[in-house]
Amino acid sequence: MQVYDPTAPGPEATQNLRRSVGDLNGKVVGFIDNSKPNFNLLADDLAELLTSRYGVKAVIRHGKRGASMPATSQVIDDLAAQCDLVVTGSGD
Repeated sequence: MQVYDPTAPGPEATQNLRRSVGDLNGKVVGFIDNSKPNFNLLADDLAELLTSRYGVKAVIRHGKRGASMPATSQVIDDLAAQCDLVVTGSGD
């Protein structure tokens, strides 16, 4: 059995996980819609802003059946293969 600690680590633990994508011009951004109310509206607005103002080349969107369900391995593999960064989100 594995037990996970749900508390967030301190900033020093996450610092090595951050990677900057730099300039967004020409990048591909992915969105994972967790099916919560209004996330699709937020993703629509962000996609428009990222393409019109920051030069994002393309936006790829995938959805999940529910907020408490993980994205499928197919979704993760597709986004990892095509995207420079991925936004996962919540709505309400």
